[in-house]
Parts: sequence; structure tokens; C-alpha cells
Amino acid sequence: MEAEPILATRNLTIAFGGFRAVDGVSLIIKQGTIHALIGPNGAGKTTCFNLLTKFLAPTSGSIIYKGRDITSLRAADIARLGIVRSFQISAVFPHLTVLENVRIALQRQRGASFDFWRSERALKAFDKPAMVLLEDVGLEDFAGLPAGQLPYGRKRALEVATTLALDPDMLLLDEPLAGMGHEDIQRMAALIRHVAANRTILMVEHNLSVVAALSDRISVLARGRLLAEGDYASISQDPQVIEAYLGTGHG
Repeated sequence: MEAEPILATRNLTIAFGGFRAVDGVSLIIKQGTIHALIGPNGAGKTTCFNLLTKFLAPTSGSIIYKGRDITSLRAADIARLGIVRSFQISAVFPHLTVLENVRIALQRQRGASFDFWRSERALKAFDKPAMVLLEDVGLEDFAGLPAGQLPYGRKRALEVATTLALDPDMLLLDEPLAGMGHEDIQRMAALIRHVAANRTILMVEHNLSVVAALSDRISVLARGRLLAEGDYASISQDPQVIEAYLGTGHG
């Protein structure tokens, strides 16, 4: 059976003055898939992410998640529904250990409080599930290391662990491979595939070889509009896609 949509947009648009950064974009993201959002620099990919997670409010159009219109919800409400995103720049607490970073995310998942005032014994109750998450992303050997001392690629893996601590149904990854060397790229690609085993992933990514290897479906944006959609084999042969990339470069 074909997977049901978990998230869809209908004519999603945001205008800044007379400029439409995202212009009438309609997406359908199927449950349990890896869906890539690609396009030349300035195509509107990150802006689209910001609309989906309500860091920006659309000028018009709608966002449907699990059959519910979530267009008017706040960013915090979106996260509570199970849509969690990462950012282009890795965000960790550098002076806390790797384990403590994940533990804080687990504490946050309990409710509105970070529980900083709770006893050390109570907080250590989160250590075991935090270690499970670190094992999932290959960081169990780094648990006691200050997060700021991790190599860049490992910091991105830690960020994935902290987002997984929020138990998302859908994970939005904004350029997860940016700035990585070959070894880190291979490790992160394997991690994305592992994470996708029981959740939906929407990712913005410039590395087309990884997009080809991982993605079930690809949407191509150019100048804020949806240019083409399909699997990699069809997208890579689309004349409009080829022209868009050859005309502006894909970084």
C-alpha cells in the first residue's frame, strides 16, 4: 500500500514587500519516507522550512499535518505535535557533556520545565535513555566529553540525538551535511537512513549524491516555486532542473 501523507502544503506563499520568497508551493510528504527539498542557492528552501515550522508566518496558503490544518499554530505548538527541525548551524551547549546535552532535551520533553532545580538523583534517571540515544547516533564513547570538544561532524550527530530526544514523528533536517568532510558525510548519511527507519524525514541538502542515495522523493525549488518533483532518476533528467542548476550553480 502507498504511504499516507503526513504533511502537505497548499499554495504556500510568503512575500516580503513585492518579493515572493516562497510562491504557491504545494508539497505532499508521505509517511515514513525520506523526502528531499533541493534547488539552487536562493531557491527558498530554508524559507520553506521556516514556514513549515512556523518560524515565519505564511502570507497565504495552508499547512496540513496528519489531516489537521496547522497554519495558524505557533512554533512551540508545531514541535509538540511531533515536527522537529535542525538548523544549518550546529547548536549544542559546548560546556556541558555530550550526555548532559541529550539529558536536557529529554527533560524538556517531559513538559514546560527544564527542571534545573531538581536533585541530581532525579536528573540521573534520564541518563539511561540518553545513552540509548547516543548509541543510536554513534556517540556513546563520547558521553563524558564536553560537547564543545567534539569534531564538527560529531556535533551534528549530537544535534540529531537531541532532536530525537523530543520523540518526533517528522524530522526536518536543514543541510545536515554542510561543512563536512567525506568521512563525516558517509557517517551522517548512514545515520539519516537509520533514523528514518521509524519516522518521516524532510531534508534540505546540496550534496546531490547523498540525495540520490537516500531520498524516496525529491522536490525541486527555483525562485520560490516548485519546479519539479519525482525520484532522482526523473529529476536528474528534467530539462528545467538541469537549466536551473547550470544557470546558477548548486553550491
